[in-house]
Amino acid sequence: MMTPPRRVVTGHDSSGRAIVLSDAPPPRVLTNAAQPGLAFHEIWNTRTTPAPISAQEDEPTWLHDGTAPPRNGTVIRIVDIPPEGDGAPDLDSDAASAVLASVGLDAPGAKPHGRHPLMHRTRSIDYGIVLEGEIVLMLDDDDVVLRAGDIVVQRGTIHAWNNRSDAICRIAFILVDGVFDPALSSSLDL
Repeated sequence: MMTPPRRVVTGHDSSGRAIVLSDAPPPRVLTNAAQPGLAFHEIWNTRTTPAPISAQEDEPTWLHDGTAPPRNGTVIRIVDIPPEGDGAPDLDSDAASAVLASVGLDAPGAKPHGRHPLMHRTRSIDYGIVLEGEIVLMLDDDDVVLRAGDIVVQRGTIHAWNNRSDAICRIAFILVDGVFDPALSSSLDL
């Protein structure tokens, strides 16, 4: 397992001066025994746009479940994806469904019988920044190799992440709630 990311959260004291509210690893990390090494480090989320800025803030990572952001909200997380070899992880349909459910993808849009057992879709625009390692973005017919420093803009497509290397890949994801255009949604398996 990789070192947990450091999360620094700022805020304001009673006189409006900038302060550090928290400087520690994120308090919520999602894992699943069916895919050892997979870790979703929940950094922060917002539940509205524009997001309210207050002096003190409740811990939002305990207030939202699911991979996709809340309606009109955002999510930032760091995901550690373990090596899988040249193929998809050896997960039967039940195990794949359990992994998807453990990270909040048990809703419509998950596609456990696609090219990869963890194929899924979220109704969001996702900015993925590879921090360490290498990963393959799998789409319906295409594979794209991404390495540290690469950025992907994932726009509501069915996809999976396949780590074909021999080391954990760490990716930062920022997800922004989205709405499918009616012309596009009529052609998608939603």
